[in-house]
Amino acid sequence: MIDVASRRALGTTGLLVTPICIGTSALASMPAVYGYGVPQERALATLKAAFSGPFNFMDTSNGYGDGEAERRIGEAIRAEGGLPKGFVLATKVDADRSTRDFSGGRVRRSAEESLKRLGLSKIQLMHLHDPEYYMTFPQAMEKGGPVEALVRLRDEGVADNIGVAAGPVPMLVDFVRTGLFSVVLSHNRYTLLDRSAEPLIEEAGRRGVAYLNAAPYGGGMLAKGPEAQPRYAYRQANETTARAAALVKDVCARHGVSPQAAALQFSLRDPRIASTVVGVTEPSRIEETVRLAAVEIPDALWDELKSVDVTGKTGVA
Repeated sequence: MIDVASRRALGTTGLLVTPICIGTSALASMPAVYGYGVPQERALATLKAAFSGPFNFMDTSNGYGDGEAERRIGEAIRAEGGLPKGFVLATKVDADRSTRDFSGGRVRRSAEESLKRLGLSKIQLMHLHDPEYYMTFPQAMEKGGPVEALVRLRDEGVADNIGVAAGPVPMLVDFVRTGLFSVVLSHNRYTLLDRSAEPLIEEAGRRGVAYLNAAPYGGGMLAKGPEAQPRYAYRQANETTARAAALVKDVCARHGVSPQAAALQFSLRDPRIASTVVGVTEPSRIEETVRLAAVEIPDALWDELKSVDVTGKTGVA
């Protein structure tokens, strides 16, 4: 059984984190992405529960809700009298979505905005976020570009550690191979439906880079089922993916296990994954996540689910 309150090394960063990391994108209230909003009062109550709960790791971003996630986290930090001792907070530098600027100058401004919203003088972990939407890998590495600026922020002590968070596996492998990043985060590419992050996980392991696995539920499809949530990885799922999700649901039902528990533990049981990023939108979800992590799952279920992988057919590049 996985001890969700245990601490493990986050690669070579010197940070100790729980196997579950609290994701905060939905706490920014983005109904266009998730199909529902999250009122500020509920978001703050969730953050308060998170700071006092069993997990000591939280992930956010400059770009979530145009900074709303960070603003809410900053308010919750102030209410706590500061970031709780032993708590690890990660954020991400983002492009300017209106101008599409992701230059080195923009990276510095993004970091300044984040620290101001959070009410912090520095951050323990800062990721380069979603470069694939704005540039190629070679462009990101150019002089005066975002990677150079992020490295400088680390060298200046603005960020204790730097990472890269994105989707496409080949690009992330290229970033890992630079040797500049201590952490890599990928989303929706290592789930019960899609194992396409496997080469990235292996490369990160060889280089001592901590791997964070985000969105184990595929944006909700594996938690709610394809009938209730027809989107996978924040976009309309194709027929192959929906059929596979229905199969997961049927296999779990035969074994008396909830699809949520299977989806979460698929990530938690892999020793190569430093932490699994799970989004929460209300206080009760923290307790529920603890419960799902403790569900006893028979080996026979895992054996059956091995055949469900639709890597390359989920519509996620």
